[in-house]
Amino acid sequence: MAELQNAALIQKYNIPGPRYTSYPTVPFWDKEGISIHNWEETVKRSFDESNKVEGISLYIHLPYCENLCTFCACHKHITVQHSVEDPYIDALLAEWKLYIDLLGDTPIIREIHLGGGTPTFFSAENLKRLIDGIFVYAKRPESYDYSFEAHPNNTTEEQLQTLYDLGFRRTSFGIQDYDPTVQQAINRIQSFEDVEKIHNMAKKIGYESISHDIIFGLPHQNKENIKTTIANTVKLMPDRIAYYSYAHVPWIKGVGQRGFDESDLPKDEYKRELYELGKQLFFDAGYEEIGMDHFSLPTDKLYKAMKNHTLHRNFMGYTAGKTQLMIGLGMSSISDSWYSFAQNEKRVEDYIKRVNEGKLPVFRGHLLTKEDLIVRKHILNLMCNLETSWTDESMKLDKMPEILDRLKEMEDDDLIEIYEDRLVVKESSRMFVRNVCMAFDLRLVADQPEKRIFSMTI
Repeated sequence: MAELQNAALIQKYNIPGPRYTSYPTVPFWDKEGISIHNWEETVKRSFDESNKVEGISLYIHLPYCENLCTFCACHKHITVQHSVEDPYIDALLAEWKLYIDLLGDTPIIREIHLGGGTPTFFSAENLKRLIDGIFVYAKRPESYDYSFEAHPNNTTEEQLQTLYDLGFRRTSFGIQDYDPTVQQAINRIQSFEDVEKIHNMAKKIGYESISHDIIFGLPHQNKENIKTTIANTVKLMPDRIAYYSYAHVPWIKGVGQRGFDESDLPKDEYKRELYELGKQLFFDAGYEEIGMDHFSLPTDKLYKAMKNHTLHRNFMGYTAGKTQLMIGLGMSSISDSWYSFAQNEKRVEDYIKRVNEGKLPVFRGHLLTKEDLIVRKHILNLMCNLETSWTDESMKLDKMPEILDRLKEMEDDDLIEIYEDRLVVKESSRMFVRNVCMAFDLRLVADQPEKRIFSMTI
């Protein structure tokens, strides 16, 4: 009976909704955008308030890939011409210098994340040139967290050693699935033996946290190949596992997500069963669930951050700590000053052109209102801690009665608990946390999109 009830609730609440790596979510940023003046002003304000206390975060987008993976919704540029590396790194360092001139003091970089695309598309020599160039104008604190994404097929020992020598201690490998049929459908062919080799190489070099990214809901996936994928993963015991729901948004990403037929995708409650199966297998292996779609060993920083209530979520996903200012460098990167967001040009050519003109390559953004900031805190609390409260005056919203009224049905369905001054998402209802956040999302409520723009919530 419980399984039937759970299936009915999944059917009921499995609707399109944001993943909430930010609030407001990108589709609801002000249509007028943000002026460069306002963006620079909020960056400087945030830097002055926080740099000497907690440092800043740096996200660097390295967009190049040699092959197109048909599951990918990231901003990327497909090429086999490695001559693109030098001019792109030149542009990154030029953009960084524009921010250095704006900040007016030496930034203390507590977090760096190299994302993509495929960061390991770049040679070890160029990765070193990039990081060395960043630290010409910056310094690192005693405690820092530098990480990068890596493709098992094209990551070399030289790249791993070079980044380790530069202070990187965490890496994530894009696995997705080990089944040959699934790999063929998503154009991501890589053997367990290749993954095992690069994973063990990273451990031998000394990396303290290794993450594997796995996706459920891919074409042709079923319970048997999920079991195989997770069995292989557990053999290597990565410190973290990101177990993502495949976001099928071909109306946004075009041909890249049309490499298979819609009927090949696992649907609704069966897709959720794949997640629940994977989750139980991770639990059996000693992993703990973190936030949404993440797992870690109890020895990892991410688990400790969850227990200490210092877990944070931003455009880089879940992180073990918060910095007020996150600067994004590179094509399509999104920066977060806490008070505003700004996104860079989404085409490599446009990005490099703007930087070479001596201009910050921002093409859109959003200046948060007072209401936005309060809602943002509530959604962060829910996504990281599965609860939020409004006991503090700074967390109160005029529209809280309306928000709670929208959540009454979820309370009746025994998914959440609502008290006089706080709300708790039940542990067994973790899968519905995005739906809870949607009730707080005042911009989404006020302006429901006519066309579907989000992936399904469950």
